[in-house]
Amino acid sequence: MQTEQEIKDMVRQKYSEIALQDKGTNQPSCCGAGGCSTEVYNIMSEEYDQLEGYNPDADLGLGCGLPTQFAKIKKGDTVIDLGSGAGNDCFVARSETGETGRVIGIDFTEAMIAKARENADKLGYNNVEFRQGDIEKMPVTSNIADVIVSNCVLNLVPNKEAVIQEIFRVLKPSGHFSISDIVLVGDLPEELRTAAEMYAGCVSGAIQKSDYLGFIEQSGFKNIVIQKEKAIFVPDDILIRYLSTDQIAAFRAGTTGIFSITVYAEKPGAEKEACCAPGCCS
Repeated sequence: MQTEQEIKDMVRQKYSEIALQDKGTNQPSCCGAGGCSTEVYNIMSEEYDQLEGYNPDADLGLGCGLPTQFAKIKKGDTVIDLGSGAGNDCFVARSETGETGRVIGIDFTEAMIAKARENADKLGYNNVEFRQGDIEKMPVTSNIADVIVSNCVLNLVPNKEAVIQEIFRVLKPSGHFSISDIVLVGDLPEELRTAAEMYAGCVSGAIQKSDYLGFIEQSGFKNIVIQKEKAIFVPDDILIRYLSTDQIAAFRAGTTGIFSITVYAEKPGAEKEACCAPGCCS
């Protein structure tokens, strides 16, 4: 069993390598994990090119949804993107929040931060910034964000509950998040669950859908909604690296499902102070 630090080090190393790859290299893989499939489609991600603000240089094909499409971002909002990579979702968010808003991308991989800053400089954006840090301990003050987005990142983090609690801390009262992630229904085979490549590929780090939603509710969020859900099919040419032919057949015939979900939830607003002064209440 890997420790949390070992998992973080592995993910950091893998995504440092991915930062130097282009989308074409990442696409026929599981969340950019490497050339682990000969299939000519991306297993997880969806196409951003129809969204305003999309920049091809910032799209490494690493996501599993389109959270910014569902995030209800308004002009002037402060938006934080967790695991911002090369800046793709930040630039889409910037098109929504406009010049009067602010977008902060957080990523713990130095190479990704460098790539994102280079992309922002090319675009001339002065209200988009990128900070290196751990999303379990975000390098931002409390109650600062109107909206938080994230795309296929929490499944890479060992302590998902800590991240969700951090999201609650950082959001303003009445703020909200829209996050795309990979979740499970049923248990993965042990060989997949412990595979480093599959962890970096967003599969073996996923947790049960019920637990994921439970962490959100337990952290104090309300109005929790699954905005989109789709089943993820992992091709045999990936599974054969970890499972025997018989194990693959059993996996296919079993009850385990791998899903991409986009989840929305709101932080409760600040409660009004009780009226205590004489004559202030009718």
